[in-house]
Amino acid sequence: MFRFARIENSWVKNNFTRWFIKQYQVNLSEAEIENIEDFISFNDFFTRAIKPGLRPISESDIISPVDGVVSQSGKVYNSQIVQAKGRKYSISALIDDMPSIEIQNGSFATIYLSPKDYHRIHMPCDGALISMKYIPGDLFSVNQNTVDNIDGVFARNERLVCLFETDFGVMVFVLVGAIFVGSMQTSWEGLITPPYSKAVKNYDYKDHQIKLLKGDELGRFNMGSTVIMLMPEGSPELNLEVGQALKMGQSVTG
Repeated sequence: MFRFARIENSWVKNNFTRWFIKQYQVNLSEAEIENIEDFISFNDFFTRAIKPGLRPISESDIISPVDGVVSQSGKVYNSQIVQAKGRKYSISALIDDMPSIEIQNGSFATIYLSPKDYHRIHMPCDGALISMKYIPGDLFSVNQNTVDNIDGVFARNERLVCLFETDFGVMVFVLVGAIFVGSMQTSWEGLITPPYSKAVKNYDYKDHQIKLLKGDELGRFNMGSTVIMLMPEGSPELNLEVGQALKMGQSVTG
């Protein structure tokens, strides 16, 4: 899918993009480029920019980093977070490390991006990048049916784990890959996958002074997936409901 999404042949690209827009009811009127023939490739369409001003950034402490739907949200209990009703998984499995005490007692939000959504990912609050970890894994679908039925799917799929120092403490921000995705990129490192690896890869940014403001672009899914925010204890309370539709930039706090 990675190579197909980057085919620049106009007949292939235009016809597949037209089918995709119709199949998933994509609202192309929000995009900076509305004419599908002007996109270089399908991936160029999929990671399209939207018109300036369409996603105002709330003045609240924490905003939604994406357009999507709340899969789950709430408090962290015993270092575990809810995947779906009756299913939990450990933060240590998700991030391949022991979480801080603050994260173990913090809160979380899992947001699903469907194929029709805007697929650029933005900072939910101001933060300085500390580190990033690439964790290889499966590429299960992350739609609701899969999430409801496969244990630990987010901790089994390929993912990027980013740590940011914020005004509230260290935030953990996770980009989870999915079927047909297998390609994620960040604003500071560019394309992470491919090339693919079977080994965990760590990136240290403590001395790089990479600071992102609330609403700045953090990365992109080159096909859709899920983001998970892990907020430290003492952060503003997240005010979200399962199934709630979100737009990037809107407040997610009470």
